[in-house]
Amino acid sequence: MNLRYPLIFCILAAAVAGATETRERVSIDKGWKFAFGNAASPEKDFGAGTEYFNYLTKAASIHNTGPYATEFNDSAWVTVDLPHDFVVDLPFDSVASHSHGYKTVGYRYPETSVGWYRKEIDIPAADSTMRVAVAFDGIFRDSKVWFNGFYLGGEPSGYTSRSYDVTPYVNLGGKNVITVRSDATLEEGWFYEGGGIYRHAWLEKTPRTAIARNSIRILPDFDNYHPGEPLGVIVRADADDREQHAEGNYPYLNLDVSVVDSEGRNVAECSDIGIDNLMQSWVTIENPELWSPENPALYDVVVSLVDNTAGKVLDRVTVRTGFRDLRWDADSGLFVNNRPVKLHGVNMHQDHAGVGAGIPDALNVYRLKELKKYGVNAYRASHNPMTPEVLAACDSLGILVIEEARLMGINDEHVRQLRAMIDRDRNHPSVILWSVGNEEWGIEWNDKGERIAKELVPIVNRLDPTRKMTVASSGGPNVLVPAQVAGYNYIMQHPVDEHRRNYPQRVAYGSEETSGAGTRGVYFDNPAEPGHMQSLNRVPDEKDGYVNRIERGWKFYDERPWLAGLFYWTGFDYRGEPNPLKYPATGSEFGLLDYCGFPKDEAYYLKAWWTDEPVLHILPHWNLEGHEGETVPVWVYGNCDEVELIVNGKNLGRKKMPRNGHLSWDAVYRPGKVTARGYRDGKRVMTSTVETVGKAAKMNAEVVAPVAGDNFRVVNISLSDDKGRFAPTACDNVTVTIPEGTIVGAGNGDPAFRGTERPAPGEDARSFTIPAFNGLVQFLVNAPAGTVATVTSPGLKPLEITL
Repeated sequence: MNLRYPLIFCILAAAVAGATETRERVSIDKGWKFAFGNAASPEKDFGAGTEYFNYLTKAASIHNTGPYATEFNDSAWVTVDLPHDFVVDLPFDSVASHSHGYKTVGYRYPETSVGWYRKEIDIPAADSTMRVAVAFDGIFRDSKVWFNGFYLGGEPSGYTSRSYDVTPYVNLGGKNVITVRSDATLEEGWFYEGGGIYRHAWLEKTPRTAIARNSIRILPDFDNYHPGEPLGVIVRADADDREQHAEGNYPYLNLDVSVVDSEGRNVAECSDIGIDNLMQSWVTIENPELWSPENPALYDVVVSLVDNTAGKVLDRVTVRTGFRDLRWDADSGLFVNNRPVKLHGVNMHQDHAGVGAGIPDALNVYRLKELKKYGVNAYRASHNPMTPEVLAACDSLGILVIEEARLMGINDEHVRQLRAMIDRDRNHPSVILWSVGNEEWGIEWNDKGERIAKELVPIVNRLDPTRKMTVASSGGPNVLVPAQVAGYNYIMQHPVDEHRRNYPQRVAYGSEETSGAGTRGVYFDNPAEPGHMQSLNRVPDEKDGYVNRIERGWKFYDERPWLAGLFYWTGFDYRGEPNPLKYPATGSEFGLLDYCGFPKDEAYYLKAWWTDEPVLHILPHWNLEGHEGETVPVWVYGNCDEVELIVNGKNLGRKKMPRNGHLSWDAVYRPGKVTARGYRDGKRVMTSTVETVGKAAKMNAEVVAPVAGDNFRVVNISLSDDKGRFAPTACDNVTVTIPEGTIVGAGNGDPAFRGTERPAPGEDARSFTIPAFNGLVQFLVNAPAGTVATVTSPGLKPLEITL
């Protein structure tokens, strides 16, 4: 019997001296064998399940011959490391799924939609006293898992983390084989999702009596907190004691808890005794440093399960968290620690150029840091539970998060997935709302949507009483009625002001708003290049004639203090859903940043109004070949009081910058130079210039190490002319070569690029070539610090850079 009984304890007295941590969580990301199976033919799927007495009929059937059989020969399979997205390496096809970026995955392609993984691990005999589990943060999708031939079960969703107890199946002191089958035939989303074990995998060893997985709940009491006073915190956990004790016959256990600050100092401790009844006590943290977007202070809460009769630590878990107060107000929006915070948010999918959905941890940190440069303080996980390491990075960087369940409903499967998300992530201070659905067209307009949402409110509040439930509607009003916080997807689809009059107590925000972005560096639509498009911001909206949709959105939300802010669609470009385009476009163009994280013009609009940094950005660039003699609107994004524009020596005048706006002048295009001068209080404070430049002659490199001590590097290459001026239309091939390490992937931000993005499995991964797009290209490199990389391009001066 699996006994999980509640332990609710405080942090007041001294912890057990000399306690030793016994739990282990070991990465098993390295050295997996991989091969494609077949979704349509069991025979071509390595005969899996076709055996006499197969894995579904007998435990570890002696007739097993498929990849889950321990003696299966996988020598012909390729070796991969996790995270691994097998769809990245697949070709494109014009009849493949528009949603998934025309990659050859899905029901039309059974031979490339199933991925098999195998890995051998050793488990020493010394672990005979431990419980052993294998855990996967995310497998896309419909996964099945075996251990030493024993079928453990499966997970239909590609976004739900799962753990499988394998204790009785372990070969102690010998070889153990983990087998995974992932089937990406069906889509869960309408966007690129990848395939395979695209998140981390773990071997977990815990004592026979342990703190149950994801059971720790850390509950600061802000109802009774006042600045300058101690903060009370409740710590709760469940114990897992399935073998040692029958129900009702509990040992004398206690839970020791200590709180450690970022300097390694114990700031609070407690030991509380008792297991056979419910207890609740307080920890007092003197002078707590509260978590906020401006000051993301984190603490380690160390929870130890102690056998008090023997004075022995049985298990210990450390949870990194932060303490902050959230308050939602119908008239004033969101408050963090009693200070108003306007959400400067973006929606984000979970893929990146070169690696697809299998994003390295350091690259996720890079992506978040790039967003923060432009004033982003909030991240909506659209539309699925997040990779755990992304949430941890949001905690560290002070980014507020709305985390979203993939499937909306009230039945066992819906609630199971919802609970898995909340139980796993409720101790992250960055999470501010739980979203239960997005644009549920079939129900948001009718009473079913209202009834479903109403039932989900208490479910969410039971799982986490510290956060509210939200849902995002694309126009249907019914589903928003029960929501504790209402999400509006696009002001052009909602009578938001009318809702305010009808529901004055409603707390609301913009869950999605259009950025209007197009292809980076493209300013004219060209029928010869149907995979690219100019920004919709420079085209009047056919509904209301508004120019600059991104401006319309922020102005609307900024002018209404009762709205908590907004989330633009999207922060980064992503593969799939290239609306309004079709093939050969394979990626979206909605991002403020492209698929590599290179900024589009719209990013500077937000930087001007979301940050205190001085901004003076001119668009378009001035290499508009083929448009000589045409009248071109020249825009300036900035936050100066006034801006003066000079085009090819002619002064076009000085204009006042409207709040949350932009400036525009019409100019006849001829090669030359455009200069903007910014003024504050009547004094010139900034100058910005774009000019017609020559063809690419040089390369320049920016090397970014997102995480100190990690060998992962982002290498951004820009092309310039012989005078060192950025070449905004250059598309030369660029090669990066390293003597050791791995080129993990590469990209250029072109939403119509259909070439190879990384070395193929089994090939030499120390050199790779990809064309630049509009002057920029990116390489993702894993190599020791000090490695010298060579960058070459035909006809351009070579470059050496030190990583």
